Amino acid sequence: MIALIMAGGIGTRFWPLSREFNPKQFLKIISDKSMLQMTVERLLPKIKIEDIFIVTARSQVELTKKHLPQLPAENIIVEPFGMNTAPCIALSAQYLARKYDNKEKMIVLPADHLITVKDDFLASLDVGEISAEQDNLVTFGIKPDYPATGYGYIEAGREIEKGMFYVKQFKEKPDIETAKTFLNAGNFFWNSGMFMWKIETILKAYQDYLPKVTQILEKINTKWNAEGLSADIAEEYALMPKIPVDIGIMEKAEKRIVIPVDYGWSDVGSWKALYDVSHKDENNNVLKCKNKIIKSKNNYVNSNKFVALIGVKNLVVIDSGDALLIANKDRSEDVKKIVEKLKKDGKEELL
Repeated sequence: MIALIMAGGIGTRFWPLSREFNPKQFLKIISDKSMLQMTVERLLPKIKIEDIFIVTARSQVELTKKHLPQLPAENIIVEPFGMNTAPCIALSAQYLARKYDNKEKMIVLPADHLITVKDDFLASLDVGEISAEQDNLVTFGIKPDYPATGYGYIEAGREIEKGMFYVKQFKEKPDIETAKTFLNAGNFFWNSGMFMWKIETILKAYQDYLPKVTQILEKINTKWNAEGLSADIAEEYALMPKIPVDIGIMEKAEKRIVIPVDYGWSDVGSWKALYDVSHKDENNNVLKCKNKIIKSKNNYVNSNKFVALIGVKNLVVIDSGDALLIANKDRSEDVKKIVEKLKKDGKEELL
């Protein structure tokens, strides 16, 4: 099996620590290892390092090498610039098709998710491999434990084999009442953004459902043949439709399988999500700093400075040296709006 790790994002919801020069997947926010390093280590009991590939933007190649010095240089697939998951996966599948038999299976996963029960994760790959062998497009659905409104959902249809269900439909992020309905129904799962398929299966899916992508891949492949894998493909890649693979492929395809899983997954998509999975003190604070606390609870603080909290609760306080974020923890998803405003105002030094 091959692993493809998508590591080209910027992680705007983790500003001000996550920046263009050092985005979320390279931060050590969960342990003493970066999230990218944790993702690779999670795979190693099943997949050799020689069969693990990282797809990332050209601007992040050197960071990737720094964090993964054991990774062969040719295992870094370079996007000229970040697009979305449909073009990212298409480019990577074409790259892998040049190196492997097209019947080889590949697991696709983000670089910045947390999985705490590693053995269950590896066991789910064995189940996925069985389904992928049958020319299915496989996705892994997280069993929900609360009515989340921040995730898309997958509705499972009938069970075809133990632990494998047909995908009935994908559902966008719901409102709270709809999310409660999904939770009570018992056959809705959070969309993890993790997939498995054979190389030939996903390339055929692009041909069927996103033929424009296939045409662009043919041009890229021709250039690779003529100039090598380091050829400048920016002009061709810029023509890719900037859409997620969920919308471009998975929502349209016929042979879709969901494997429900429950292994302590989190997309760690915001400061609040990080707070939720972090170890807390007796007052439910997470304090990554030297501190003194008086009657303060439910806060997340990350700073190189000494921090004193007095009579406050439910705050996120993030000090990056050149920027300070103070937010209500329940509004931490809105940090990306600050990043958007900084871009609009041309504050490049803060991005």
